[in-house]
Amino acid sequence: VQLVESGGGLVQAGGSLKLSCAASGNTFSFNVMRWYRQAPGKERDMVAAITTSSGRTSYLESVKGRFTISRDNDKNTMYLQMNILKPEDTAVYYCNAVTPLGGVYWGQGTQVTVSS
Repeated sequence: VQLVESGGGLVQAGGSLKLSCAASGNTFSFNVMRWYRQAPGKERDMVAAITTSSGRTSYLESVKGRFTISRDNDKNTMYLQMNILKPEDTAVYYCNAVTPLGGVYWGQGTQVTVSS
């Protein structure tokens, strides 16, 4: 199983980006998929999560109302739409997936930089 992120880049504060995470296998083999982020010198934090069966979502408090996680099971892809970006959103964003048997997979990360 491979997870490949894309869509990162440099954007001005207030702008938008959409991240994608393409999975090499059927996303139904994962029961939960998440986006994490890690800024320099800080711990890796969970940003958003989605259950692949019900589509139930959860978010880090600081991104609620600005970020939206979604998935397209036909395309085996998860997305993170990020709006009203702030400089403090600057980080490497990672895709994460967990199987029902507890297998954990990570993508290589994509850099998001928000300038003020």
